[in-house]
Amino acid sequence: MAGEQGVDGAGAGAARASFARAYDALGYLGGAILAVMTAAVFLQVVLRFLGWASIDGIEEVPRFLFVWLVMIGSAAAMQRGQHTMLDYFVNRLTPRGRALMLILSNGAGIVLFLTLIKLSLVLVPNAQLQTSAGLGLSLGWVYAAVPVGSALIILPMLGQILGALRSLWPKPS
Repeated sequence: MAGEQGVDGAGAGAARASFARAYDALGYLGGAILAVMTAAVFLQVVLRFLGWASIDGIEEVPRFLFVWLVMIGSAAAMQRGQHTMLDYFVNRLTPRGRALMLILSNGAGIVLFLTLIKLSLVLVPNAQLQTSAGLGLSLGWVYAAVPVGSALIILPMLGQILGALRSLWPKPS
């Protein structure tokens, strides 16, 4: 039995490490998106400064990528515990109170992001019917950032809730 618990613990640790690496990759993807956005804006400014014609649709690139950047960056920050939080009052609570507050706040967040996913089930297919003026890109690709990002944000929230529940009811030794 003791060997089985060790294997489960090692497997859970490996799964957590893989999960963390996947979300670290999201952080790098967010950095790449930010670099593309910056390059597009810089190119627009240089072309206008030189008096040359702008590239058609390039002004849409940063705008559309910004939606993806926010959702992917939020997911990476949620996994790392780097999201914005007012913790003055939470830190004044007992450990049990902190765990309960974490469950409550993450539970409310999950409800919010599930609502965004539900609403996106109507929004994204309708947006597929529209194209952007400059790039001719289907707007469904832009709006798809909301359900994808929401799902990516929910996963670490569930993990935090499970961790808080474990701290409330530790296994007997």
